[in-house]
Amino acid sequence: MAPDSGSPDHADRSQWMRTLALADPDWLENRWATLPDRPDFVHVRAPETGLVMVRGRMSGTGDPFNLGEMTMTRCSVRLRGGAVGHGYVRGRSQRHAELAAVFDALMQDPARRDGVAAAVIGPARRRHEQRQRAIAEAAAATRVEFFTLPREHA
Repeated sequence: MAPDSGSPDHADRSQWMRTLALADPDWLENRWATLPDRPDFVHVRAPETGLVMVRGRMSGTGDPFNLGEMTMTRCSVRLRGGAVGHGYVRGRSQRHAELAAVFDALMQDPARRDGVAAAVIGPARRRHEQRQRAIAEAAAATRVEFFTLPREHA
């Protein structure tokens, strides 16, 4: 898209959708409750839960294989202004998928994008990064390093 079009590019949108999917649902609910001028919206696709196949690759480059199924919930909404948002989250939280869809739609509105990014997307990303660091630090604390000594031949 043209830089001056006011539309987000694909990479930006996929990043904020990932952030919304990984955000704590209760935290998102709190952000929604404190959002000034919450817009009216209608469901294009009401929240629904199903299964998706998770695929993997050996070493990240090998042939793809089916790892297993995962529960996922999706939702699509349309704001009064016409913006359509989609939310895809792991698990069964229909409200989480709905909130992710609403915030996705709000991020597509150039007039609201900066405010939503500052109040929701940025803080959610920082919270997720803090959680990941805490998990990594806890795992590092239990790390055991093995080493072998060469045998002395008599």
